[in-house]
Amino acid sequence: MRESPLSRVALHVALGLVAILWLGPYAWMVLGSFKSLHELITAPNAPLPSSFRLDAYKQVFATIPVGRYLLNTTVMALLIAGLQIGLVLPAGYALGKLRFAGQRFAFIAVLACLLIPAQVTFVPVFLMLAKVGLVNSMTALVLPFAASALGTFMVRQALQSVPDELIEAARMDGASELTIVYRLLGPMLAPTLVSLFLLSFVFHWNDYFWPLVMTTDEHVRTMPLAVALLREQGTGVRWHIVMAGNVILSAPALAVFALAQKHLLRAVASRA
Repeated sequence: MRESPLSRVALHVALGLVAILWLGPYAWMVLGSFKSLHELITAPNAPLPSSFRLDAYKQVFATIPVGRYLLNTTVMALLIAGLQIGLVLPAGYALGKLRFAGQRFAFIAVLACLLIPAQVTFVPVFLMLAKVGLVNSMTALVLPFAASALGTFMVRQALQSVPDELIEAARMDGASELTIVYRLLGPMLAPTLVSLFLLSFVFHWNDYFWPLVMTTDEHVRTMPLAVALLREQGTGVRWHIVMAGNVILSAPALAVFALAQKHLLRAVASRA
């Protein structure tokens, strides 16, 4: 059935309203970061600042070592995403294409892991890392998240559409299991892996709880903790500075998402 022009217009209007609802708070935060504290308090609903000031951003860079925090956050998020992709490929392959005793139980265990938040297990994990002297290190921030139950599930489900004959043909050509996993299936699952990378990167980029637990000084602290420190400076909350810090925090994650969005859309389209 052909779509009428009126229904197409209504669809675009509805999508535009949804976009405004999602982007409105972020746009308000960005514009608020260019206001003075007095202007932000006296006229919080003003759509535009009377004049665009960079005072809040200058104060952020003067208060905290932004470069160090951003570097720590970037290294942590990239290491976690890279390790997860490297591990979920063989794990998903084993659950989706191999046959072994206890396979069904292993898959159920992976699904069960999706139901357990990190806050439930942080005490024993913290004690284990503290016992080997890894607290306040990049290893402590990365290692507990190297394996991803969600990523394993995503790869396993994506492999259901890959014919077994393709894998058998690779074996007959002398390809090892690692070659099949990383050189044959890896490129085929690129949209799924990019989706996992985005989910992992954005989640751990914005993670506040685990870095708060595992770090004690700015040597390995991440940017979300720095934004929280901005709120505690002085006798009152300087909201324009907090907003500027949040803009700095969110900009890299938005840039990564913008660069990889076509792969994410391809992954969604392949499941539609």
